[in-house]
Amino acid sequence: MSLPEEAHATHDLASDLAASLLEDVTYLVSPPDICVKVFELVESNDASTQDIGEVISRDPSLTARLLRLVNSSFYNFSRRIDTVSRAVTIIGIRELYSLVIAVSAIKSFSNLPNNLVNIDTFWRHGVYTGLIARALAKRCRVLHPERMFVAGMLHDIGSLVLYNRMPDTSADLLMICDGDEGILHQAELAELGFTHADLGGALLGNWMLPETLQEAVAYHHMPSYAMQSELEASIVHLADNLANRSQLGAFCESPNIEAKADISAWAAIGVDEASFDYDAVIGEAGLQFSETAGLLLARA
Repeated sequence: MSLPEEAHATHDLASDLAASLLEDVTYLVSPPDICVKVFELVESNDASTQDIGEVISRDPSLTARLLRLVNSSFYNFSRRIDTVSRAVTIIGIRELYSLVIAVSAIKSFSNLPNNLVNIDTFWRHGVYTGLIARALAKRCRVLHPERMFVAGMLHDIGSLVLYNRMPDTSADLLMICDGDEGILHQAELAELGFTHADLGGALLGNWMLPETLQEAVAYHHMPSYAMQSELEASIVHLADNLANRSQLGAFCESPNIEAKADISAWAAIGVDEASFDYDAVIGEAGLQFSETAGLLLARA
């Protein structure tokens, strides 16, 4: 059954607006050259750990931050790792690339000025969501759980585009949602025809992240709609919900323990909601949060 002409016109207008917003900010949130080069080496499948280490080491600030992360409680290795090439050997090429993206993305996306939210609060929510997503991925035995940290950390980056390019509309929508991200998502869809999640998925595509992570972000409010990556989208959805229950990682700085997660997400990860220990998972992320957030969000 085809859509009425009015529906097609509305959809086209929404698509045009979303594309225009992304085009407007691309120059501010394009991946740094070093990310592009590391991505090319990762995809070549014949680059050595030394090759990747040499490229990353050209950026002393990135190198220092990566090594601090690798030597932190995020990994909790028993021996100190002193070089990037050694880090690649121990944690793997794709895992290290995930960390490169995490460190680089915060700096790049924070270049989108906005007067609506505290950027530190925004990133604290992202980091907390990422830590919980990583913990859930490990419990679900998902391959390369560090990539789920990146998906969780960046799940709301589309909001920064809206805050920057549509501040008045965004302010109204934030008032409507009153701290409830689910309501915000619905309000955006009704008002704009697309959401911050749609924009976020597209931005991850610009950063050449895998399609699974693009979908995880694009469908983190509607995980059952993900075409290829329902498990990953469900993990980010649940991580977002759990972060909003926490004192440190809530979306609007106030815990929202009333927000309900999508029932389909529990089924997708194979966990019984009734027996799930919320406090244990939130607490596990909390143990790593201060150190990880401090390393990722440090100004220098």
